[in-house]
Amino acid sequence: MSLPIRTARVEDAAAIHAIYAPSITHGVATFETELPGVDAMAGRILARLQHYPWLVWEEAGDVLAYAYAGRFRERAAYDWIAETSIYVRDDAQRRGIARRLYGVLLDVMREQGLTQAVGVITLPGTVSVAMHEAMGFTPAGVWRQSGYKLGQWWDVGVWQKELQPAANPPRPVTPFPRLAPAQRQTPLDHGDDALG
Repeated sequence: MSLPIRTARVEDAAAIHAIYAPSITHGVATFETELPGVDAMAGRILARLQHYPWLVWEEAGDVLAYAYAGRFRERAAYDWIAETSIYVRDDAQRRGIARRLYGVLLDVMREQGLTQAVGVITLPGTVSVAMHEAMGFTPAGVWRQSGYKLGQWWDVGVWQKELQPAANPPRPVTPFPRLAPAQRQTPLDHGDDALG
């Protein structure tokens, strides 16, 4: 059975912004404190898709969740590691969407040639920690009192997953747009061309 997963499009910006907004206004899944706006979200989608995957879970025309990878650090030596993020709409949680969408994201990252995925979680983050560990992430450290939001300081935990053994020397990472749909081992469902 194919999953209702596809590459994000600019037209998804409003739905993605609506899913993300509660984490900004009254949550700590993100330390962003001001709503970016739909136009800025569209810009983020386009910018991210130049190199990394940004996927959505869509049912009956509604985007219920999204997940993406992004650069972990700017130095070139970090090219093979990427940070991952996932957000699921409140009314779509506890349906297994997060694990399935995240699984496809990690598969695509592996096809790109990335060797490590990193999840950064505001603690205690019980649900997120459980999901990451169920998917093979292991704890890699804690940044103590690293974010101040909603009137208090928060610790942030780092979870890491090896996507594939690191070759020496490694091959260059393939930018996401160069993963031709016909050559992918991880097919996305409908609407795969996000940039067209």
